[in-house]
Amino acid sequence: MDTKINYDTATGVALTNDIGATSFPCPQCGKATIFRSRNSREICVKYTCPECGFVGPN
Repeated sequence: MDTKINYDTATGVALTNDIGATSFPCPQCGKATIFRSRNSREICVKYTCPECGFVGPN
């Protein structure tokens, strides 16, 4: 079985079994999928879209 591991867009931490992690399309371009760990969301770590350079959270 081939399992794809996603990584937090801001920190690069693997999101395996991370309760509270989320993913969503870039709010600006919608092309890239942004992955966020629970910790990154709670402490508001900024991420940068790899497609358009959008920086969030604002």
